[in-house]
Amino acid sequence: MGYRPFVFRLAHELSVAGWVRNAVGDVEILAAGPGTTLDAFAEGLVSRAPPLAEPRLDSMTPVEASPPSGFAILASTADVEPSIHVPPDFFACDDCLRELADPDDRRFGYPFINCTQCGPRYTLIRALPYDRPNTSMAGFELCAACRAEYEDPMDRRFHAEPVACPACGPDLTWTVKGSPMTLSGAGALEACIDAIRAGRLVAVKGIGGYHLVCDASQDRPVSRLRRLKPRPHKPLAIMVGRSAGDPLAQLRAFASPSRIETERLLAPERPIVLMRKAVDADGLSELIAPGLGEIGVMLPYSPLHELLIRGLGHPIVATSGNISGEPVLTDSEPVEERLGHIVEGYLHHDRPIVRPADDPVYRSIAGRMRPIRYGRGSAPVELDLPFALEEPVAALGGHMKNTVCLAWGRRCVMSPHIGDMGAARSLDVFEAVLADLQALYDVQASRFVCDAHPGYATTRWAKSQSLPVTRVFHHRAHASAAAFEAGLDGPMLVFTWDGVGFGEDGRLWGGETFYGVPGAWRHVARMRPFVLPGGEAASRQPWRSAAALAWSLDCVWPCPEDVHGVVRQAWQRRINSPETTAVGRLFDAAAALAGVCRVASFEGQGPMLLEALADRPADEPPLQITLASDGVLEWDWSRLVSLMKAADHPLTERSGRFHDALAATIREVCRRIDQPFSAVALCGGVFQNRRLAERVIDLLEADGITPFLPARLPVNDAAISFGQIVEFAQGGGEAQNR
Repeated sequence: MGYRPFVFRLAHELSVAGWVRNAVGDVEILAAGPGTTLDAFAEGLVSRAPPLAEPRLDSMTPVEASPPSGFAILASTADVEPSIHVPPDFFACDDCLRELADPDDRRFGYPFINCTQCGPRYTLIRALPYDRPNTSMAGFELCAACRAEYEDPMDRRFHAEPVACPACGPDLTWTVKGSPMTLSGAGALEACIDAIRAGRLVAVKGIGGYHLVCDASQDRPVSRLRRLKPRPHKPLAIMVGRSAGDPLAQLRAFASPSRIETERLLAPERPIVLMRKAVDADGLSELIAPGLGEIGVMLPYSPLHELLIRGLGHPIVATSGNISGEPVLTDSEPVEERLGHIVEGYLHHDRPIVRPADDPVYRSIAGRMRPIRYGRGSAPVELDLPFALEEPVAALGGHMKNTVCLAWGRRCVMSPHIGDMGAARSLDVFEAVLADLQALYDVQASRFVCDAHPGYATTRWAKSQSLPVTRVFHHRAHASAAAFEAGLDGPMLVFTWDGVGFGEDGRLWGGETFYGVPGAWRHVARMRPFVLPGGEAASRQPWRSAAALAWSLDCVWPCPEDVHGVVRQAWQRRINSPETTAVGRLFDAAAALAGVCRVASFEGQGPMLLEALADRPADEPPLQITLASDGVLEWDWSRLVSLMKAADHPLTERSGRFHDALAATIREVCRRIDQPFSAVALCGGVFQNRRLAERVIDLLEADGITPFLPARLPVNDAAISFGQIVEFAQGGGEAQNR
């Protein structure tokens, strides 16, 4: 973060003698001078720190020593107990962008320009301490001009480890599928821009992996990308350029970001921000986010992206360079092998990507930005634990939106987004990320914590290893992650609503409410179970959930997908038809019953379309709630079936009433809990739904109840690995025999 040269400059300004050095995660400073000067120095170390640094003064100790002469930056030391912190990747800073656009600067148009305040870190570090020989830049020997900057404490590139220029640094290469011709440097970039402008699909290597890129203003390349990836309906992220006067002028042609969305869009990690699409989205293909009122937007975060957008002059689609659901690809050969059927050209570069990092995603809900996915620029995520672990533990997360966590002592580190674990490559990356975290932080786990679902790839992997394993039930992990972030004393009420997770009674849970604290949760409420034909396959076939609800009530509902009634027969006989309490499947059913989405090309498609259709909130009464024989409150979805089937009512009204009925039901469950609770937390992927979450928050606040929706951790399964750590540490979970 440029902290050592900052200390050097501050010391010279205040005439402080001594030295500064890296100490494997900490910065050590010896400072000598008059007392008042040292007080000003200590205060300035925090208050005047570089923009990307977040220093905390851990300790100050008087020492007996001969007064040093001058102030020096010493070499890093590794002979102390490490307190390692891995810096994330950051965007190209304004100073570097000015040089990038200056024809008189020696780095004019150089796509790998950086300084201590910007550029890649996490994705190029091979080992710590963070010095150039320990990065993927080690193979690029500095030229005389770059070395002079690198070694000058007064220069902003002093020990900027990725520092380079056209004479000594990485370079671009452009290749076209099926052609032996290659271009390099500025010619490669121009060829790529020409290809995008001509409506072609290209793969572009960035900081944490490749993007699949095309012109966002043209329907033909967007349609072709959807068909070939294949990604027929899931929204695509776009990247827009910045203007000199108004940085978001290009964006305002098709979206109206709020203040907090603008702030997050301009934050150092430069994430994808979901925001409302303008009614007339001028200059943007309608195929970017079909049927939705939102689009995912990000600004250029690397100098290469900046040059690409400047050259093209309008937005591009920049979606992950991968097979849908898998981790993003990072190397040229796999990209050409696995994505060759999609793209017509490749913009490679020769700076190795040590580890993948997909783009982070945020959404505004209830006045705050909430993470949907952590990645490049925002991860690894470091969390301080309110307890001390007796042994280092690695938590392996769930199956969808997987992340892993490494925890030891009072520290916990959560990985970037890995992906869905249904592919062999996902498991390979999962293993690599887990091993990588342990190597980077110099911590070896002595136990694994995994999900209780016996069929999850992560669970099977844990059982195949030699370490002890503790399993934690999915929704208890959700509850514990939310309770940790809430940080409140006393018992909480936590609604854990999502797709499906393995329940403690063998059902596929997903509509649960817990009372208590981590390690001591009591199951107090759930959705009325229904038999789900096809089990977890129903997540991509919402008609199955809809049919199950209709069949349960002996309702007439046409089901042409059930050829010859085979699915209904299996449902009646309970063949591959488990019971579920999952609200995610209830949303799927509602979307199918209303005719919005009967077959989904991605998980959550039906619920997203349903949310986009919902009209203004109304005073919808709660669903019927009864006390089941096991003492758990059970709310009944039956009324919603006729509501969603009622074609004589506008779809916007039906969708709005559906959301409001569920929100009112949450409030009613809270009213029926006869034990005191400090707050009500909402977690699970269902609460990514802004309409539902905001309505629940409004109703609870009107009742004088404190609502809590996570804003640091994702509410979806990305937080499962961290919740596993918390639940395990507080005595939850079950040890597994081998």
